[in-house]
Amino acid sequence: MAVSKRVGLLVTCLVDLVRPSVGFAAARLLEDAGCAVAVPSQTCCGQPAFNAGDRRTARRIAEQVIAVFEPFDYVVVPSGSCAGQVRLHYPEIFQGDPAWQPRADAVADKTFELTQFLVDVCGVTGVASRFSGRATYHDSCSSLRELGVRLQPRKLLASVEGLDLIELADTDVCCGFGGTFCVKYPEISDRMVGKKATAVTATGADLLLAGDLGCLLNIAGKLSRDGSGVTVRHVAEVLAGAVDAPAIGTAPPAVPTPTEAKP
Repeated sequence: MAVSKRVGLLVTCLVDLVRPSVGFAAARLLEDAGCAVAVPSQTCCGQPAFNAGDRRTARRIAEQVIAVFEPFDYVVVPSGSCAGQVRLHYPEIFQGDPAWQPRADAVADKTFELTQFLVDVCGVTGVASRFSGRATYHDSCSSLRELGVRLQPRKLLASVEGLDLIELADTDVCCGFGGTFCVKYPEISDRMVGKKATAVTATGADLLLAGDLGCLLNIAGKLSRDGSGVTVRHVAEVLAGAVDAPAIGTAPPAVPTPTEAKP
């Protein structure tokens, strides 16, 4: 009997705090691919501190992540930016440290973005889900440039019954989120996401998908402010058929108070 791949799911801060449904969808996809999935106790990957130049804090967080995820065969992340942090920047943080660099390198080597892992490691060629509608896909900077993730999500989405995938113009152009970039340079960020929202609307798609929740929150916010009817979801939710939760940036249905409820 084949031994299941032991996968540690690095959920990410945004998924944990803002969109837990993405984490559950990722776990379902991994289990469907034959993996044994665990979600160990975790916090942040340290990317905000690293990007802000606070290497001391970034290192302290990275040490925690490495220690927690070392026992697993693979580390899988439903976010290209967080996966890129572990895979590319952890070795940089510990470069030259004889005690920690081998450990950082080992964890980095077995860390993958979700769709990258499903296609390139597990050999998944399709999913058994259905979503009726027209969708377009945004390539996040980290997924595309740091990890080379482009064809993998499209390959999986092509197998979703009823889904018509329309390519987005300038899909590889940044949406303006960039983590702390949107906080430091809000006016520039707003112009960038404005161009992205215009491109999304121009496709005629009903749904925008991506693999990074930061990008999705940013674009969903702009689409909402513009009064667009395009809905926004993480690619894992559609691939797993987990679309019961309201779309990103959409308020859940109001629950009537006792005085509003009908007798």
